Amino acid sequence: MAVTNLQAQDLELSRRLHDAHDTFKEKTLNHRRFKHNDIVPLIHRLSGPLSVSQAGESLEKRAIYQVKAGTGATNVLLWSQMHGDEATATMAMFDIFNFLQAKNDGFDALRQTILTNTSIYFVPMLNPDGAERFQRRTATDIDMNRDALRLQTPEGALLKHLQQTLKPLVGFNLHDQNPRYSVAKTGKQAVVSFLATAYDEERNVNDVRQRSMQLIVGMNRVLQQFIPGQVARYDDEFEPRAFGDNIQKWGTTLILIESGGFKGDSEKMTIRRLNFVAILTALKSIADGSYKQENMADYPTIPENGRALFDVLIRNATTMRDGHPVRVDIGINHHEVSDKSARSFHYRSAIEDIGDLSTFFGIDEIDATGLTLIPATIHPDTLDSVAELSKLDLPNLRQNGVLAFKVKKAQQGVFPSQSIHVLHEGNLPAQPLELEQIPTFLLKNGNQVQYRFVNGFWEEKPERVQNGIID
Repeated sequence: MAVTNLQAQDLELSRRLHDAHDTFKEKTLNHRRFKHNDIVPLIHRLSGPLSVSQAGESLEKRAIYQVKAGTGATNVLLWSQMHGDEATATMAMFDIFNFLQAKNDGFDALRQTILTNTSIYFVPMLNPDGAERFQRRTATDIDMNRDALRLQTPEGALLKHLQQTLKPLVGFNLHDQNPRYSVAKTGKQAVVSFLATAYDEERNVNDVRQRSMQLIVGMNRVLQQFIPGQVARYDDEFEPRAFGDNIQKWGTTLILIESGGFKGDSEKMTIRRLNFVAILTALKSIADGSYKQENMADYPTIPENGRALFDVLIRNATTMRDGHPVRVDIGINHHEVSDKSARSFHYRSAIEDIGDLSTFFGIDEIDATGLTLIPATIHPDTLDSVAELSKLDLPNLRQNGVLAFKVKKAQQGVFPSQSIHVLHEGNLPAQPLELEQIPTFLLKNGNQVQYRFVNGFWEEKPERVQNGIID
């Protein structure tokens, strides 16, 4: 597909933004699990072309802020974290705030184009009560994105009020998605996914929805430079309760951006940068009208999201059942479990599927051809507490396949530095391969241990040695 001169200029600009992102990155937001009181001082220090007001408050009386930038006639509305545990775009918003406040860095023309032609209204952290718990739903236990009709959440009612009063030409609905979404049936993670939401059951396309598609086509082109083959598109089945579908129906062009997963980036810092680039380039195309040159027909060529990924896929392992060898693939997923403060988490992994998984992929994969899966060994002594583990030669025990240790007192949330399985109650199952089971086992080649799995992680991944588990 030929690229026009204007599109080539936008690609070059997006590369410059990508390379300069660290200059604007809000350094205090260095992990996903920040809370309302972490962003309040950042909001109050905004200045220059940015003005701050309180747009409303949550059920639990946390302030919901609106940050305005620009003086143009075209209104744009962006909101993040309507799901409290989807924080990637909130971080990107603060990076954009820093960008808009800067000057004399080679981007002044871009800022002038955006700020002169548009008035942008940002709502970072629309669901602060959910963010406090790092949970999807609001304090009412209602999914705000299924509350566009009844408006039983104050946060949802606020969002509709903003759309109805500001009447933005374009709205950006910013989310995180499951990191195991794939690009169609490929083995590639969907790092970013887009959707031009439908406004009716028939999924018709009017001028409002066409604009969504055109803007997404431009953002996809930009992101393909950085994550080739890793941009996907959501199915556009109409959801009558969802804000995205209804805002499109109410006359505002709606763009859904979903931040997925990027291998080795559990805190979403890479995807944060991609949000920064995609949103700023989209704002420019709204400001100068260049999105009108995009071909809407390019939108359906973006592959749809698939569900073809496990965190770990072990292929062709042999397991013994009733004395008979059975060859299986094993799909394992790592699930985050919030600690008490919700600021940190640990993993509790599970065996999600067993059998012929040849049509699936793993973010990490092991070819276990010729290897037999057997139970890990449990240390023969019962220890009084986790502290007594320090008296043992854990590396040597692990080398010999001893991965599990019985402990009388094991405080929840206290994890050993070694990748081991602490048993507070019960034993490892005799059959180490059952659905929903914590994957702690060995893969052996004859008498030689090749892989030692604890809680779904193995020692050949050195950055993961902290992922032991207390069970």
